Amino acid sequence: MNELSKPTAAIKGEEHWTTKDGGVKLFLFEKCAGDPAKSIGTILFVHGSSMASQPTFDLHVPGRPDSSAMDHFAKRGYDVWCVDMEGYGRSTKDRDNNAPIGQGADDCYAAALYIQKLRGKRPFLVYGISSGALRAAMFAERHPEMVARLALDAMVWTGEGSPTLEQRRKKLPEFAAKNRRPIDRAFIHSVFDRDHPDTAERKVIDAFADAVVALDNSVPTGTYVDMCSRLPAVDPEKIAVPTLIMRGQHDGIASMQDLLKFFAKLANPDKQFIVMSGISHASFQQKNYMMVYHILASFFAQPEPVYKG
Repeated sequence: MNELSKPTAAIKGEEHWTTKDGGVKLFLFEKCAGDPAKSIGTILFVHGSSMASQPTFDLHVPGRPDSSAMDHFAKRGYDVWCVDMEGYGRSTKDRDNNAPIGQGADDCYAAALYIQKLRGKRPFLVYGISSGALRAAMFAERHPEMVARLALDAMVWTGEGSPTLEQRRKKLPEFAAKNRRPIDRAFIHSVFDRDHPDTAERKVIDAFADAVVALDNSVPTGTYVDMCSRLPAVDPEKIAVPTLIMRGQHDGIASMQDLLKFFAKLANPDKQFIVMSGISHASFQQKNYMMVYHILASFFAQPEPVYKG
């Protein structure tokens, strides 16, 4: 009997809260099968610009096995966490700021401190998507001792050659003029339609849109402003941890050339660059999501090198 065919303890979901900056509340959600203290590692999932963490990482769709990424990795023995950045989901939304990328990196740090205090001080396996990849990369750049392995999906570095950002810059004055921008179900559908049609099932997009708008009818503008006018946000030469770059075949947020230049400059020789066939922007909601899980699981489970010459 192999590891994945063994009976798995029931997956438990638990809500958590932590604070930062003298009272700002951050919502965290944890899933684990069995005792978190006996897990094989701690995963921290970091969401993107337009949706909170649970719709992204814990989406349940009837007839779609392992639709929840959190469930998928919990079944494989991990203690799995996600966090709503300030301004999103169930975290504080009423402060006078637009939640830029740097603030999101601070939120990752606040979440990591809370988790380590509760579950033990071991470094995290961190996955970030889109602007969440920038938040995660900045967190790893600032706190390398807290990150064991870093996966960056739908990443952008300088923005050169990005059709998505080229279109988004046309509305930069509007984004820069206010702290929040409206979202609705039609907007969520546009995320899936803008790059390549038919990479995600309609029922999944519908379920995702429903889950997103149940928590937010607007989201902060800070990541859009940063990605349109303040790139690069991170320095690959200062990212000291093992890193995986995951690039969807059809993703319009970053050009292949932009990401390959970033990859070449990553400081740690333990690094990988993978192009994901048939994937556009929102990897975990795609038809090929099980392939994405496999790539990520393989990277997270990779043995550390014995010889570091």
